[in-house]
Amino acid sequence: MDVKAFLKKASEAPGVSGFEYVTVAPIIREFMAPLVDEVKTDALGNLIGLKRGEVGTRNPKVMLAGHMDEVGMMVTRIEDRGFLRFTDMGGVDPRILPGHEVVVHGKMPLRGIVGVKPPHVMARDEMSKTYKMEDLFIDVGIPGEKVRELVSVGDLVTYHRQFTELMGDLVAGKSFDDRAGVAVILVALEELRKYRYTADVYAVATTQEEAGLRGAAVSSYGIFPDVAIAIDVCQGDTPGVPEWRTQSLGKGPALCMGGNIHPKVYEGLTKAAADLGISVQQEVAPGPTGTDAWAMQVAREGVATGLISIPLRYMHTSVETLSVGDIEKAGKILARFIASVDAGFVEGLTKWI
Repeated sequence: MDVKAFLKKASEAPGVSGFEYVTVAPIIREFMAPLVDEVKTDALGNLIGLKRGEVGTRNPKVMLAGHMDEVGMMVTRIEDRGFLRFTDMGGVDPRILPGHEVVVHGKMPLRGIVGVKPPHVMARDEMSKTYKMEDLFIDVGIPGEKVRELVSVGDLVTYHRQFTELMGDLVAGKSFDDRAGVAVILVALEELRKYRYTADVYAVATTQEEAGLRGAAVSSYGIFPDVAIAIDVCQGDTPGVPEWRTQSLGKGPALCMGGNIHPKVYEGLTKAAADLGISVQQEVAPGPTGTDAWAMQVAREGVATGLISIPLRYMHTSVETLSVGDIEKAGKILARFIASVDAGFVEGLTKWI
């Protein structure tokens, strides 16, 4: 599994929540299909791969979920001179947008830049204020009449950013949240070739996580797994951010503990990491994790759920940064854990108190 090749191709593709099926889903299908027995898409666009375990009388179902959508923007108004006003989709920080290159997905892709009033013409009191979304606009460089031929209110806007390799094994780009999680699933599927296992593995690239965990809610209801593990990103160590709120890049994935996490699943993931000699970090979530794990846990009568996260700097920007090694380690841990899930493990999930 060439993690960098996948991340480059998947991260550079547009796929805002609700529109993943256009470009990014076919890319993920291309990489997933050789690793599973079958692939299907459900009504909400979730891409679901099934890798069957050894034939048995009771094959546990394990669901792995990483969301393939990304944050983005949507056109709300076209001004007379062709400038585009917009709103965010999924939590874009307006402070980072001025000067950004973007792509407006109209009748044809249009390159644009996010502009704002320059400081030279600002009133003194304006210069001390942060930007609001309504202060910003997109300039695609063509007159208003032509813009209206190519762009409509409601068209999507995504960051324009190429995948970049930094020093060591760090890489940067857009939409690693959470196509890095999908990469972990692909690594795990490949690693499973080394094991004998009885569980049927449902590998799900979920939709609309950034819009409210919707893809995970419906796919976990449909699959109703015995065990479900979300793979997402967490806050990476960053200057100015307290250490207790972050995890270090390159020191292994983070295993979450808290009310959203079943103790036996956490214990199993921890043991799998120890068996492999892979160091992991601990992430504490006393309440909702804000990930697909939150929706999967309460599917139907409830699902034993876990969460493994890749430390990520600069979340929801176009220069999200992570360690490729953390992705590879997370995939190996998942494969080892899945190999330990049998009927006895499932029976023990209700006897942990």
